[in-house]
Amino acid sequence: MSRVITSHTNPLVKAVKALHMRKAREESGRFLAEGLKIVTEAVELGHAPKILIYGKEAADHPLLDQAREITYDSGGQVIEVNREILEKIARRDNPQAVLAVFEQSFTPLAMVEPHTAKVWVALQAVRDPGNLGTIIRTADAAGCGGVILVGDCCDPYSVEAVRATMGSIFAVPIIKATIPEFIAWRERWPGSVVGTLLSAKTDHRSAAYQAPTLILMGNEQAGLPEELAALCDVNVKIPMRGRADSLNLSVATGIMIYAAGE
Repeated sequence: MSRVITSHTNPLVKAVKALHMRKAREESGRFLAEGLKIVTEAVELGHAPKILIYGKEAADHPLLDQAREITYDSGGQVIEVNREILEKIARRDNPQAVLAVFEQSFTPLAMVEPHTAKVWVALQAVRDPGNLGTIIRTADAAGCGGVILVGDCCDPYSVEAVRATMGSIFAVPIIKATIPEFIAWRERWPGSVVGTLLSAKTDHRSAAYQAPTLILMGNEQAGLPEELAALCDVNVKIPMRGRADSLNLSVATGIMIYAAGE
């Protein structure tokens, strides 16, 4: 049987709400995911919720039955709440009817096996969680090996980033590295390392991509810093034919992923 909570001051509700804050996520090692679709994808990929929360309107959905069973079997908590609590937790007026708390998962840099995929992605100091989530989703769609976060990046497990992944956060290995760690590790990369620079002379379509290819992208505003651009076997540019002189980071990364994967 599910436990029913009707008070938004309940300690468990407060703890789940706190996962909107990075400090709470880092201290607990957990994160919040919204929506039955994302929860179902997580379950199908072997990730059992630690806490499964749902509104009465979703109680009879067959996919929720599966998620409830797996949550129970793994020792997690299953909670039924009213709409007011869903809104408080989600911080939205029109919340999803199903929310869940999961354990975060990071792959150690030393455990990366380059030859398991044709393309990998490394992002330096990415700041926008929507961009990061979209890149993770694109990496999943293209069959990339993983996404490496270099330096001070936004949190891939923020509610905004997880929402933008549409469930791919559970399918794509996420790796974190400091800049010195990444520089030292890059020396052992067996294929091409390709960066993007506005000042580059090589068109991204004519570059020689040697698998496994590591696509290295810089910060949304500053781009790739010189110390990381120097690590690349080639730096390329994506031609701009209109008035705009640059692309959104997630769009540019998607173009590079598919160019390298052809």
